[in-house]
Amino acid sequence: MVVVIAILIIGGGTILTTIWKNRLTVPMSNINVRKGPGISYQATGTLKKGSAVYVVKKKDNWYRIRYNDHHFGWVASWLINQNTKVKSATSLSEATIVLDPGHGGSDSGALSIDQKHDEKTYTLRLAKKVRKLLKARGAHVIMTRTGDQTVSLGARPELATDNHADAFISFHFDSAPSDNLGSGFTTYYYHKSTSLKLAKTINSHLTGLPLTNRGVEFGNFEVIRDNLRPALLLEMGYINTAKDFKHIRSAKYQEHVAKDVTKGLAAYFKAKANN
Repeated sequence: MVVVIAILIIGGGTILTTIWKNRLTVPMSNINVRKGPGISYQATGTLKKGSAVYVVKKKDNWYRIRYNDHHFGWVASWLINQNTKVKSATSLSEATIVLDPGHGGSDSGALSIDQKHDEKTYTLRLAKKVRKLLKARGAHVIMTRTGDQTVSLGARPELATDNHADAFISFHFDSAPSDNLGSGFTTYYYHKSTSLKLAKTINSHLTGLPLTNRGVEFGNFEVIRDNLRPALLLEMGYINTAKDFKHIRSAKYQEHVAKDVTKGLAAYFKAKANN
């Protein structure tokens, strides 16, 4: 941060003005400079590691900057402020992703087959693993909850809208009417125009899992129905089926899902960038 003090003399009077200039040093190579505040805007250049930029405006999670003396453009604010080790910027690293661990607080979700474990516990564990991997890739990740809080269904899609999220993923675990009746995982979307491509891409990357892939389905769930951003809901196994719950509670299964979701998101944004 640089503080510039300007002294103006007007009509014999003196006015002391403080002008704040945000001077930042680029922490990594190949950060895209875009025409507007979002990855949908065309890239007009890239920034080199160690170069200086000046922030002149902020919109949502993006900075409008002045760089190379007289050039202007927009960059993802979290990349300029990046503290974690990310080798280079990619379309995924420029994305804002909202992760929604289903249920929480007073809403426990479905119960496990032994009636001792709540769905909300495992949705949060899974979402946190996905967050860790996405942040390591440079993505800007927002969680609808980070602990055992009650969050209304309406507030979850609103968070994605307010932050102009590039993708919203809600994590859940299914429950059948009777124990051991259902098995497998399903990818749900609601809005075909905005979310079907995301759903298909993520689902196609959920590979090698010990549960059956039940495919992509239309789902009338509030968190994706009332969502203005590309959104999907993942039901990653039946919590009241013994076979499925064995995997749901396994860190190995959760890590496998987290890696696949991250790969799917990377492929989704790469495809968008090439269109």
